[in-house]
Amino acid sequence: MVRRRYGYRRSAAETSRWWPRGAAYALFHPSWIPDSIDPLADRLKRYRIIAGMIATVGVYMFVVRGFDFEQVMENVLIAGLVLLVITPVTVGAMLLVWRRSGPVGALRSPLLGSLRVLLSFVAALVVILGVLSLAAAYSNRNGGGGLAFSFFMAFGGIWSLIFLAQAAIQVNGNFFGTAAIHRCLPPLLATVTSWLMALPDLLTGDLHGLGLAAGVLFILGAPLTVTGIAWFEMSRLRRHHGIRLRAHPHVRTQPTVPPARPPYGPGQGAPYGPPPGNPYGVNAGPNARNPYGS
Repeated sequence: MVRRRYGYRRSAAETSRWWPRGAAYALFHPSWIPDSIDPLADRLKRYRIIAGMIATVGVYMFVVRGFDFEQVMENVLIAGLVLLVITPVTVGAMLLVWRRSGPVGALRSPLLGSLRVLLSFVAALVVILGVLSLAAAYSNRNGGGGLAFSFFMAFGGIWSLIFLAQAAIQVNGNFFGTAAIHRCLPPLLATVTSWLMALPDLLTGDLHGLGLAAGVLFILGAPLTVTGIAWFEMSRLRRHHGIRLRAHPHVRTQPTVPPARPPYGPGQGAPYGPPPGNPYGVNAGPNARNPYGS
């Protein structure tokens, strides 16, 4: 058992690379990727993924009345190709912003590492989805393909799909290790990607068999939720850690900390101190009127 961040422990399914979860963790969360510094934002992302999967499966099963596996795999592949294009473009745009406040040459190592993770993820998508598609086509032509082939399809297909799901979870958390470049890059990239995936459906009017109101809500639900969580995460990074998106990764501002309240005392507005002109106080002058004097 190996201790994980935030005090949790990793199970054998996470530590063994023979399990899909362990293999996905080893490939898409290498040791050089820093752990998150905001557990609350991580929990919100996890809840968003679960809610999105439930909503997507519910729409396909109960509204569209059919789960088109090939269409889902095609959408996943398109999403991977979009990530392959939009991630370098967004990071390149931010490098132009950061060079105004610091050198970008110091970011070369995390940039190359993030690029390797991105290429590995897209390659895994292409290979696994391609193999599954070819195996399904072969099975349809040959009436099942025999017992050994059926066993391969059952075991290999399930392992591959779980691996892709776990890889998507890891990538959603660290967004190809871009947190090693700048802590605000993962929420920024998630926002840009979610809107780019939603806009084509809105522009083409593809409402997935739903009505106008339900279709627009279904399409905009993901990017609006991602944008809200990303804004919340970047706001917490700015307030608690002094990390700003437009600032160079090696430049931090002072976190917003409320000033300490001064202690109560005489002359500082203390509610229990002797008020001015009190004839019974220690600061009473010689001319103060003493009711018990002569």
